[in-house]
Amino acid sequence: MIRKFTASLLLTLLISAIFIRCSRTDDDTTSATVTALDCSSVTYSATATANTAYSGTATVPYTGGNGVAYSAGSAISSTGVTGLTATLVAGTLASGSGSLTYTISGTPADSGTALFAISFGGQSCSLSLTVSGTSTTADCSSSTGVAKVVCLANAFLSTLTSDQQSSVVLTLNLENAKRWSNLPCALSCRNGLLFGDLTTAQQTAALAVIKAAAGTASGEAYDEFEAIRAADDYLNTSGGGSSYGDGNYVIAFLGTPSTTGKWMLQYGGHHFASNITYNAGSVVSITPLHEGVEPHGSFTVNDTTYECPLASELSGVQTMLGSFTSSELSSAKISSTFSDCLMVPGSTTNTFPTTKQGIQVSSLSTTAQANVWAAIQPWINDIDSAQAATIREAYSDELSDTYVCYASNTSATAGDASSFFTTNTDYVRIDGPSIWIEFICQTGVVFSSAIHYHTVMRDHERDYLDLE
Repeated sequence: MIRKFTASLLLTLLISAIFIRCSRTDDDTTSATVTALDCSSVTYSATATANTAYSGTATVPYTGGNGVAYSAGSAISSTGVTGLTATLVAGTLASGSGSLTYTISGTPADSGTALFAISFGGQSCSLSLTVSGTSTTADCSSSTGVAKVVCLANAFLSTLTSDQQSSVVLTLNLENAKRWSNLPCALSCRNGLLFGDLTTAQQTAALAVIKAAAGTASGEAYDEFEAIRAADDYLNTSGGGSSYGDGNYVIAFLGTPSTTGKWMLQYGGHHFASNITYNAGSVVSITPLHEGVEPHGSFTVNDTTYECPLASELSGVQTMLGSFTSSELSSAKISSTFSDCLMVPGSTTNTFPTTKQGIQVSSLSTTAQANVWAAIQPWINDIDSAQAATIREAYSDELSDTYVCYASNTSATAGDASSFFTTNTDYVRIDGPSIWIEFICQTGVVFSSAIHYHTVMRDHERDYLDLE
């Protein structure tokens, strides 16, 4: 009896132990499962900068969680950009969709992308953390010039998901460089990401890049860009429809933003297209640049009243031609009639005319020569002044060999600046060894009873620099 009892007791204890052991696996991390990890939608709590200590978190969405608790993971070392580790934070899965948190720390050894191969709950994917170029402060406040543009570009990239980064950083080639437009065609004719698809924080970061590249000259540069965007909102609410509006503006990087390599910043939308090329930390091209506006006068959006966003461009070309003598005007006048700028996107050949027309600047009076140079400034001023200084100097050196021609303007009078550019097809061109500027009046599209303006600045030497 005693032996039987003992054997029975041992058997009971063994079964109990097995039951307890099996019960405990329900709370063990090895039983945590998910049906999918979404590394393309990861958000990061902080931006990373090369050679600067980093501490932040990555939030990774998942679906199909089974509600089980899990413990902290082991450190996962980064590849690509080395020097960082990612570690899973302990938690409990939702029954369905939720997110995992990984702490990321260390000092990234270089700029680029730090990759972390994570596996959890039977699923695997790769985290991608953008690491910006070396800067003394991650917020870019101590950077200047092109270095600041690059710092802010990388800060913007760090706010994006992997899919968004793939959409905004594209190959620097001629095909992509030529994808700019003056039309309300959103991404169908442009590269990059729509502002309307960005979060508030992402759009703020994108606009910071543009402001650093364009500069802060009053009434020019970033101010002008924002006013033209506001005009598009005005068209949207004035019968133009959803094709118009500031949410249809875009930003793109052709090549990786860097102070050592070559890349292009593209931003714009309807009536605005900026294409700035950087190489080895310098601005090497500020064209093509398209600017237009409808309506051409004042308008109010969200309780803010904007005066003509292209007032300085208009005033410049009016004053220039208004300072020509009757004889100079006669030499500058050409018989052609234009419906738009010649060098806009969509040109059949996209090449400049081989013969310059009009009057050479060197043959003008001293006053008129000064006014030609003044007329050029509003376009150059839409790029940060210090960054565009070398190109400005080149245009100045070539001024005497530059030509001015104009067309239509049938009611214009010598000495009367305001008599120029008052009706449809009134047109002017400034054509130098390098610089090319066109300004034209067109019948309005949304406001068909009024005119609006199209302008373009191109460069015979620097457009699509070394991309042919």
